[in-house]
Amino acid sequence: MADMRDKTLSRNALGRFRARNRKKIIVFTNGCFDLVHRGHVELLREAKGFGDVLVVGVNSDASVRRLKGRGRPLVGEKDRAFVLAALEAVDRVVIFDEDTPLEAIRELEPDVLVKGAEYGRDEIVGARFVEESGGRVKRVPMRKGFSTTSLIRKVRR
Repeated sequence: MADMRDKTLSRNALGRFRARNRKKIIVFTNGCFDLVHRGHVELLREAKGFGDVLVVGVNSDASVRRLKGRGRPLVGEKDRAFVLAALEAVDRVVIFDEDTPLEAIRELEPDVLVKGAEYGRDEIVGARFVEESGGRVKRVPMRKGFSTTSLIRKVRR
């Protein structure tokens, strides 16, 4: 198995990665991925089908705390990135510290941006940038009953 560090990109490397892969269709999706579950894996597999290379943006620990509150994340950013990088569908992982992946999206310039269908088109961060750059935005239906929040509730019962 390849070293998971080989699948991790730094934020500074996104532009260079795009330049080296100009002829490939780059797909980007993002999330906290605090507890990776079947819904995440299905979304990632479908996202990979939209192009040649799937890059997954992962919120940093500080970003997750700002978005989800005290007590989150349950799993640290390096471990979350490692688990995602180990998935067959995922080609690269990048950790971002902002509350949204907009800057990472601008640096990477993906051809396809993927989010769960629970997000309206106007709620998808970076959608406008991707479309104005000639790319596409895809909304993937999420499997019902699978969410990190529901898993946490189950464990706490």
